[in-house]
Amino acid sequence: MASRQTKFTAYTGLYAAIFIAGLVIVNVLAERNNKSVDTTANKRYSLSEQTEKIVSGLKGEVVAVYFDRTSRFETAKGLLDRYSNISNKFKIEYVDPDKDPAKAKAFGARSYGTLILDNGTRREEAKAVTEQEITGAMARMQQTGEQMLCSLDGHGERALEGGDPGSFGSAKQALERNNYKTQTVKMLEKAEIPAACTILLSAGARRDYGDEAIAAIKGFVEKGGDAMFLLTPAIKGAKEEVDENAKLVALLGTWNVQVNNDLLFDGAGPGVLAVEDFSQHPIVRDMRGLPALIALARSLEVKTGAEKLFGSSPDAFRTKTLDLQKLQAGPTKDGNGPFVLGAATTVGGGGDIKKQGRVVVVGSVDWASAAMLNRYGNRDLFLNMVNWLSADEDLISIRPKEPEDRRLNVKPAQFWVLYVTSFLPALGVLAAGIMVWLKRR
Repeated sequence: MASRQTKFTAYTGLYAAIFIAGLVIVNVLAERNNKSVDTTANKRYSLSEQTEKIVSGLKGEVVAVYFDRTSRFETAKGLLDRYSNISNKFKIEYVDPDKDPAKAKAFGARSYGTLILDNGTRREEAKAVTEQEITGAMARMQQTGEQMLCSLDGHGERALEGGDPGSFGSAKQALERNNYKTQTVKMLEKAEIPAACTILLSAGARRDYGDEAIAAIKGFVEKGGDAMFLLTPAIKGAKEEVDENAKLVALLGTWNVQVNNDLLFDGAGPGVLAVEDFSQHPIVRDMRGLPALIALARSLEVKTGAEKLFGSSPDAFRTKTLDLQKLQAGPTKDGNGPFVLGAATTVGGGGDIKKQGRVVVVGSVDWASAAMLNRYGNRDLFLNMVNWLSADEDLISIRPKEPEDRRLNVKPAQFWVLYVTSFLPALGVLAAGIMVWLKRR
């Protein structure tokens, strides 16, 4: 009996030790390999490809220092943990400024909820604890030079300032969030592009550029500057007419991109085209599965030396009737799709890639306006173009997704069906239990 009790005690102790050791190992592995599954429709709780690319490519250690009350550390922990799960070079530190005011002062944290990234030589503050701001701050830390996007003004281009639906105010915010500086260049005052400009933007000029403006644009690009041209159809309305901008079109033609004087239609609506036909160019190769919505577009043709970025569906057609009063009777079909809508090319450089000017041309401007920039993949498409122009191909990917409002709207009749199907199984189990109890009794 004593021998059996000793064996039983020994086996029990051994099994308990093995069980405890197993729990310790499992917890250690779970701590070091924190994995989760995101089942939301728009992957709200997953980091974007852009974020993963930046974090996994860290060459040195980055410390994210979060300043807040101790009771509020959990508000940032979930998001920051996703970053640290990608790379062990991303460290997290939580500081309560009330308990450690000296460190808060040293980092310049003036309010609760401040997040500052530190790589040992440079610090960047995230304006909010969101993926957009944190990833943007990390991108700013990695960039060595300043990128200045200059928007032309004076020929009816879209303004960078203001909240008007047709303005580029949202585009400006997105650019500044990604560490780009912006400036407006008034070409009528002086047809000259400042030396600080690295990227030129012509956003839907409604009036023809003069010879001096064309010469300034040509000289800027052929000397290695980068430019984006968003054109608009030469529509003629009762109150306003849009010029064809023949001199700019001729200049783009010398750079192997021909802009046609027409207006495109598609099944998505009058003058609206849903774009899913993307090429393998670095700007759009990650856009598959995320369509863009292009409105009021004119078609392009790419020659040798230029590349197609995206095009319309085969169901699209074009009309050369640009008078809005005549279009009310129905557009005439002057050609069937598919049509090229966006193109990219390089200019000059004499074979030296670093000295070449990069050019992007799109036959529409409304798709990047405040009213449409955040619809579908438009914002990603615009920022990908800017990143390619500035040679930041590593940043070209799908941006962090905005939270999606997915409400369930239930009518009164549907509510009762939902109510019955939800509670009927539980009532059935309760009734069966009562019947069994009565029978046993």
